[in-house]
Amino acid sequence: MKKYSVLFDLDAEEDLFDIYRYVVLNDSTERADKLFTSLKNACYKLKSIPLQGNVPTELFEIGVVEFRELRYKPYRIIYSIESTSVMVHCILDGRRDIQSILQERLLR
Repeated sequence: MKKYSVLFDLDAEEDLFDIYRYVVLNDSTERADKLFTSLKNACYKLKSIPLQGNVPTELFEIGVVEFRELRYKPYRIIYSIESTSVMVHCILDGRRDIQSILQERLLR
């Protein structure tokens, strides 16, 4: 089975830390640590099965199919597959306006 490397672009890293900060401020450091670890682990599972995600509906509707998403709780992990790498572009709270965020970030 082919193994992929999982990389995080700067936006995705910032998303992770923003989520962490939010949970620390609104809940606890313990829960923030657990969520941070769980989100990173979900991303690293893409090493062996990167095609497990689907094309985000918001992007599919406008004909953009090179991005995929993996869902973890309310979070949506948006990534692309590039040769032997999985590039994580965003980790977003699915309760937010995903359409405008994706257009702003991925279609620049």
